[in-house]
Amino acid sequence: MLKTGKEYLESIRDGRTIYIGGERVEDVPTHAAFRNAAQSFAMLYDLKADPAHHDTMSFAEDGERYSMYYLMPRSRDDLLRRMRAHKLWSDVSYGLLGRSPDHVASFVTGMAMQPEIFDRHGQGFSGNLLAYYRHLRRNDLYVAYAVLPPAGARNPAFYQHESRKVPTLRVTAEDAKGVTLNGMKMLATGGVFAHEIWVGNLLPLGPGQEKESITCAVPVNAPGLSLWSRKPFERYAVTQFDNPLSSRFDETDSMVIFEDVKVPWEKVFTHDQVDHSREIYILTAGHCFGNHQSNVRFWSKLRLLVGLASRLAQAGGVSEVPAVRETLGRLAAMEAALAGMIYGQCEDYETLPNGYVCFNRRYMYAALNWCQENYVPICTTVRELCGGSVFQMPADISVVNNPALRQTFDDYWSTPTHTAIERMKLYKLAWDLLGSEFGGRHLQYENFYAGPSFIVRNHSFRECDWEQFHQIVDDLLASYGVPAELSAAVPQ
Repeated sequence: MLKTGKEYLESIRDGRTIYIGGERVEDVPTHAAFRNAAQSFAMLYDLKADPAHHDTMSFAEDGERYSMYYLMPRSRDDLLRRMRAHKLWSDVSYGLLGRSPDHVASFVTGMAMQPEIFDRHGQGFSGNLLAYYRHLRRNDLYVAYAVLPPAGARNPAFYQHESRKVPTLRVTAEDAKGVTLNGMKMLATGGVFAHEIWVGNLLPLGPGQEKESITCAVPVNAPGLSLWSRKPFERYAVTQFDNPLSSRFDETDSMVIFEDVKVPWEKVFTHDQVDHSREIYILTAGHCFGNHQSNVRFWSKLRLLVGLASRLAQAGGVSEVPAVRETLGRLAAMEAALAGMIYGQCEDYETLPNGYVCFNRRYMYAALNWCQENYVPICTTVRELCGGSVFQMPADISVVNNPALRQTFDDYWSTPTHTAIERMKLYKLAWDLLGSEFGGRHLQYENFYAGPSFIVRNHSFRECDWEQFHQIVDDLLASYGVPAELSAAVPQ
């Protein structure tokens, strides 16, 4: 059943424990740090529930409609349907909501297509995984995830002293009903706005870390669970005019603290298996599905950047300068290249053993690497087109409240092609995206949300069929030998 935006907002008023510094947040949908972003997520739910978008954003099964990101694809057309749903949602948020509700749901859907992986070690968790998939789909829930240990936990020797708590999340007790969790996980992007947190391990674990290898799902309002938010940028946005993006699309990032949090067995998916807790993402379509959404989401952001670059060139009166046209052409080519990589994932798809299909993993990881390598230079190019104009604007739009100042502003800041307010609006948008704290967060996010670059490239190394490439070289080497007139001199 599809939630409306109003139903979504009501559903996150559930007694969750969230801190901004020392402040306890009482109500997410009305709090000054989160209310506009909450409305942005509600907008996504309304768009999805709108019958005009049913064909794009949802599918029918057994007499019910479900969000498209829960579709288990069996054909190229199904993959395209999933991609187009991600694209529509990403377009309306300009690619700025990286962990929107379709991200982790895609992980879970990809894993649920191969549930037998969850029985590899005889623990029989496949039924739990399938039941959880159906639970999310049926209730149209938003799941965020926390799948990395805190940085300090990577030096266990530091925490051997009895006076220190071990920070990384672990199972500290278990009984017939379930497990008890204590510790910390990072980084629940969007967790403030989600219904549940998927807890797991995307980094490899080693021997002795069995109790850290738990994979499970926990409601955000579970007793003992708290979210510690980073500085929320929305809270400090002056107006939507002055901060058009950070005022509406700050999805936040939170550390997740567990203090004797109880998780029933039916919400546990891996346990006491260090390798298995990571391989569930790689051996299934889960990691591919989730990061395909990331590719599409980046595409939407890139389209915003390309359009912004062109508008900045026009506002600066340099759009016809040959060097600038070349720069804009290069950006346009980059956008088209990414679009081709994304469509290629659907066209050259993989067939799974059970009748389902998966996006082409090699193309997906190639796109992931492309995005990670190119975001900084793309942003630098657009910043160069801004020049110093972003610093020539008045502090904020309140300048127009004073008639005398308004007249001076209109007289001195207008150009033949743009009014003063039009210029200010454009450059405020550019700075919010590229130079503000919000923009700085996105710069960091795009470089690390999928892991450090060496991890992203390792995915490409793993998925590559090296034997094919080796065979090309070997066949070429085998196609010729030492010239006959010299063969006698070659030792046999």
